[in-house]
Amino acid sequence: MDRESEWVRPRDACGVFGVFGHPSAAELTYYGLYALQHRGQESAGIVSTVGNSGVFRVHRGMGLVSQVFNEEALKKLAGDRAIGHVRYSTMGSSEMKNAQPIVIESARGTIALGHNGNLVNAQELREELEGKGSIFQTTTDSEIILHLISQPESVVGREGALLYGLRRIQGAFSLVMMTRDQIIGVRDPQGFRPLCLGRLDQAWILSSESCALDLIGASLEGEIEPGEIVVIDERGVRRHRGILGKRERFCIFEYIYFSRPDSVLCGKNVSEARVQMGRYLARAYPVEADVVVPIPDSGNYAALGYSEESGIPFSMAFVRNHYIGRTFLQPSKLIRDFSVRVKLNLIEEAVAGKRVVVIDDSIVRGTTAKARIVNLRKAGAKEVHVRVSCPPHRFACHYGIDFPDPRDLIANQMTLEAIANYLGADSLGYLNEEDMISATGLDKGRLCRACFDGDYPVPVGRDVMKEVLEGRGMMKGGRLSGDL
Repeated sequence: MDRESEWVRPRDACGVFGVFGHPSAAELTYYGLYALQHRGQESAGIVSTVGNSGVFRVHRGMGLVSQVFNEEALKKLAGDRAIGHVRYSTMGSSEMKNAQPIVIESARGTIALGHNGNLVNAQELREELEGKGSIFQTTTDSEIILHLISQPESVVGREGALLYGLRRIQGAFSLVMMTRDQIIGVRDPQGFRPLCLGRLDQAWILSSESCALDLIGASLEGEIEPGEIVVIDERGVRRHRGILGKRERFCIFEYIYFSRPDSVLCGKNVSEARVQMGRYLARAYPVEADVVVPIPDSGNYAALGYSEESGIPFSMAFVRNHYIGRTFLQPSKLIRDFSVRVKLNLIEEAVAGKRVVVIDDSIVRGTTAKARIVNLRKAGAKEVHVRVSCPPHRFACHYGIDFPDPRDLIANQMTLEAIANYLGADSLGYLNEEDMISATGLDKGRLCRACFDGDYPVPVGRDVMKEVLEGRGMMKGGRLSGDL
């Protein structure tokens, strides 16, 4: 892809969901994925089974949850346990073969897996496994996990094999897995990505975020701890805490951008953290202005905080189109700035003749932010002051956020003064790291801030670029029923 057309916004790896012990497991998983749609819009999938039959029913497809599934597809997924996945590709191309959950047949039985995160030693492990004869269906790092835990010569016993595989991988991995008789949740020792446990009547739920539990009426029983493995079967829930070690470094960008505002992360409501970030921004970068305007949706709560702290009125001057699907037509020759306008349109009357404070959650490349400021000027804004509710992004993320090349990060290439000039802003202010951390209510040592300060909690392998595993072999087969 052309570098000028990429990196409009940071994007997360995906969302995972699982249900054990409910007669409508697939339907609940569908709704859970619907609530997690913000975590991935490229593909979606559900794998289900009945009792301990060992026959896995699979339905996956490219596109949004509502596009991939219909009533007929869900009927074919009947069962009392299921796992699901929504994907944005951070390793492996956006193709049908890479849609998840991934299902494989092995000497240890059929195993399905959904993965949120990114492995930093994927290439080394893939080469090792292929050298032993493993044949891969996909070009994702997620499948590596399945092959590791399926190695027949590794360790005797299913749980021993699981531990063997999990201890070989490095990086970010929040997992839901399904075997013939269990659903398993796993979180890496750093706990980079969220994962929580819920309860609905007698059923148990695993979910990337608590907002999905709210949608289906389930209660939040707690978050899966870093390094924890949760095994759910007919005997109930067994929690193996710290079995993989615990070196907590939760991704702070989940608070800033990725997670839904109604989710709870590490005991803190996301919307409360974002409002506090906005308050800190107002204290650090006050300005005389007439209106505070958020970039929706993730900028909404920081803008509320800025407005409350400064006393400047709040206005939803940008209107977001929530129904952006895939389009076969590339209309850029007909409509200038289509990629910007199709997502956000401006109410000119809200900004004309006014001094505007624009609140954004982040600026990655700067091209989209620049186009919005141009639109504000055209609408008659007298002044445009940009405030960002996190520090400047200067470094790559290798743990599940798709902006891996520092050359694509404007703050890595320009000074803050140069960025303001490039954007055409009258002033520019970024939240400092200390205030950002304070807004979460967490200790500094519990948070990963590598994209801001370059301090990587897990050493990065020799090549973690998105398509490093492309061009390798594939296989088909397995005891599966449904659409692949």
